[in-house]
Amino acid sequence: MLKKKSLFLASALIIGVATAGTAQQGQVSIIQDEAIPVLLEKKTEMVKDGVIGDRYRIQLFSGDNNQASKVIREYRSLYPDWPSTIVFETPNYKVWVGNFRNSLEADRALIEVKRSFPSAFRFKPEKR
Repeated sequence: MLKKKSLFLASALIIGVATAGTAQQGQVSIIQDEAIPVLLEKKTEMVKDGVIGDRYRIQLFSGDNNQASKVIREYRSLYPDWPSTIVFETPNYKVWVGNFRNSLEADRALIEVKRSFPSAFRFKPEKR
Protein backbone atom coordinates (compact mmCIF):
# COMPACT_ATOMS: atom_id res chain seq x y z
CA MET A 1 0.00 0.00 0.00
CA LEU A 2 2.83 2.36 0.92
CA LYS A 3 4.64 1.43 -2.28
CA LYS A 4 1.57 2.34 -4.37
CA LYS A 5 1.31 5.75 -2.67
CA SER A 6 5.02 6.43 -3.27
CA LEU A 7 4.74 5.34 -6.88
CA PHE A 8 1.64 7.52 -7.39
CA LEU A 9 3.29 10.59 -5.81
CA ALA A 10 6.46 10.09 -7.83
CA SER A 11 4.44 9.77 -11.04
CA ALA A 12 2.43 12.90 -10.24
CA LEU A 13 5.63 14.81 -9.51
CA ILE A 14 7.26 13.74 -12.76
CA ILE A 15 4.17 14.62 -14.81
CA GLY A 16 3.90 18.01 -13.06
CA VAL A 17 7.53 18.89 -13.75
CA ALA A 18 7.27 17.73 -17.35
CA THR A 19 4.18 19.83 -18.11
CA ALA A 20 5.59 22.89 -16.33
CA GLY A 21 8.68 22.76 -18.48
CA THR A 22 6.70 22.89 -21.72
CA ALA A 23 4.64 26.07 -21.33
CA GLN A 24 2.26 27.01 -24.09
CA GLN A 25 2.69 30.16 -26.09
CA GLY A 26 -0.03 32.12 -27.79
CA GLN A 27 -0.98 35.41 -29.33
CA VAL A 28 -3.76 37.74 -28.21
CA SER A 29 -5.56 40.09 -30.57
CA ILE A 30 -7.72 42.84 -29.10
CA ILE A 31 -10.46 44.19 -31.29
CA GLN A 32 -12.26 47.23 -29.89
CA ASP A 33 -14.71 49.79 -31.12
CA GLU A 34 -13.08 52.97 -32.48
CA ALA A 35 -15.23 55.10 -30.20
CA ILE A 36 -13.67 53.73 -26.99
CA PRO A 37 -10.51 55.92 -27.02
CA VAL A 38 -12.62 58.99 -27.84
CA LEU A 39 -15.02 58.25 -24.98
CA LEU A 40 -12.16 57.68 -22.55
CA GLU A 41 -10.66 61.02 -23.50
CA LYS A 42 -14.01 62.77 -22.97
CA LYS A 43 -14.40 61.08 -19.58
CA THR A 44 -10.93 62.28 -18.56
CA GLU A 45 -11.86 65.85 -19.53
CA MET A 46 -15.13 65.63 -17.59
CA VAL A 47 -13.33 64.40 -14.48
CA LYS A 48 -10.83 67.27 -14.76
CA ASP A 49 -13.66 69.79 -15.17
CA GLY A 50 -15.53 68.31 -12.22
CA VAL A 51 -18.59 67.35 -14.22
CA ILE A 52 -18.27 63.78 -12.96
CA GLY A 53 -16.41 62.21 -10.08
CA ASP A 54 -16.32 62.71 -6.35
CA ARG A 55 -15.44 66.31 -5.65
CA TYR A 56 -15.75 68.73 -2.75
CA ARG A 57 -16.96 72.31 -2.75
CA ILE A 58 -17.27 75.20 -0.33
CA GLN A 59 -20.55 77.01 0.22
CA LEU A 60 -20.31 80.71 1.00
CA PHE A 61 -23.94 81.78 0.98
CA SER A 62 -27.53 80.60 0.76
CA GLY A 63 -30.38 83.06 0.29
CA ASP A 64 -31.86 85.48 -2.25
CA ASN A 65 -30.47 86.05 -5.74
CA ASN A 66 -29.41 89.70 -5.22
CA GLN A 67 -27.35 88.91 -2.13
CA ALA A 68 -25.85 85.82 -3.82
CA SER A 69 -24.71 88.02 -6.71
CA LYS A 70 -23.05 90.44 -4.28
CA VAL A 71 -21.31 87.61 -2.44
CA ILE A 72 -19.96 86.02 -5.64
CA ARG A 73 -18.65 89.38 -6.91
CA GLU A 74 -16.86 89.98 -3.63
CA TYR A 75 -15.47 86.44 -3.63
CA ARG A 76 -14.19 86.69 -7.21
CA SER A 77 -12.39 89.95 -6.44
CA LEU A 78 -10.63 88.32 -3.45
CA TYR A 79 -10.02 84.79 -4.76
CA PRO A 80 -9.80 84.63 -8.56
CA ASP A 81 -7.98 81.26 -8.56
CA TRP A 82 -10.86 79.01 -7.48
CA PRO A 83 -13.97 78.79 -9.67
CA SER A 84 -17.28 79.94 -8.26
CA THR A 85 -20.89 79.61 -9.27
CA ILE A 86 -24.41 80.39 -8.14
CA VAL A 87 -26.66 77.35 -7.89
CA PHE A 88 -30.41 77.46 -7.40
CA GLU A 89 -31.81 74.88 -5.01
CA THR A 90 -35.40 75.64 -4.14
CA PRO A 91 -35.99 78.10 -2.50
CA ASN A 92 -32.43 79.49 -2.21
CA TYR A 93 -29.60 80.67 -4.38
CA LYS A 94 -26.29 79.28 -3.16
CA VAL A 95 -22.75 80.42 -3.85
CA TRP A 96 -20.46 77.44 -4.33
CA VAL A 97 -16.71 77.65 -4.65
CA GLY A 98 -14.08 75.30 -5.99
CA ASN A 99 -13.99 71.83 -7.37
CA PHE A 100 -11.60 70.08 -5.01
CA ARG A 101 -10.39 66.51 -5.61
CA ASN A 102 -10.24 65.53 -1.94
CA SER A 103 -11.26 66.77 1.49
CA LEU A 104 -7.72 67.85 2.39
CA GLU A 105 -7.52 70.15 -0.63
CA ALA A 106 -10.97 71.56 0.20
CA ASP A 107 -10.09 72.06 3.88
CA ARG A 108 -6.95 74.02 2.97
CA ALA A 109 -9.01 76.31 0.74
CA LEU A 110 -11.70 76.61 3.41
CA ILE A 111 -9.17 77.93 5.93
CA GLU A 112 -8.22 80.65 3.45
CA VAL A 113 -11.81 81.50 2.45
CA LYS A 114 -13.07 81.65 6.05
CA ARG A 115 -10.94 84.75 6.62
CA SER A 116 -13.35 86.73 4.43
CA PHE A 117 -16.44 84.49 4.67
CA PRO A 118 -16.61 83.11 8.24
CA SER A 119 -19.83 81.14 7.66
CA ALA A 120 -18.33 79.15 4.77
CA PHE A 121 -18.30 75.35 5.01
CA ARG A 122 -17.04 72.40 2.99
CA PHE A 123 -19.43 69.82 1.55
CA LYS A 124 -19.69 67.08 -1.02
CA PRO A 125 -22.57 67.67 -3.47
CA GLU A 126 -25.05 64.85 -3.87
CA LYS A 127 -25.08 63.02 -7.18
CA ARG A 128 -28.13 63.84 -9.27
